[in-house]
Amino acid sequence: MSSYRELLAQREKLEKQIEEAKAREYAEVLNEIKQKMADYGITLAELGGSRAKAPKAAGRPRAGVAPKYRDPASGSTWSGRGKPPRWIAGQEREKFLIEK
Repeated sequence: MSSYRELLAQREKLEKQIEEAKAREYAEVLNEIKQKMADYGITLAELGGSRAKAPKAAGRPRAGVAPKYRDPASGSTWSGRGKPPRWIAGQEREKFLIEK
């Protein structure tokens, strides 16, 4: 039976061999993937890569929402959508309405 130290040395040697094999195979796999992407015209966006942005859906562009409320002290505005800002939270909103 092997001793504890011998087993640790064997493990270290195996881990080193694993890393070397992975590095060799990595380059081969990467080149193969790049070649297939070039052959078939595949883009990173099609693969769903986090670095690449997916193409936007066709359609009309969305317009922003006009502000509905204004803070008289700071001039900050709020559209009335989403979480209310601190300056209007818990208060009557009618006094902050922007007149059209």
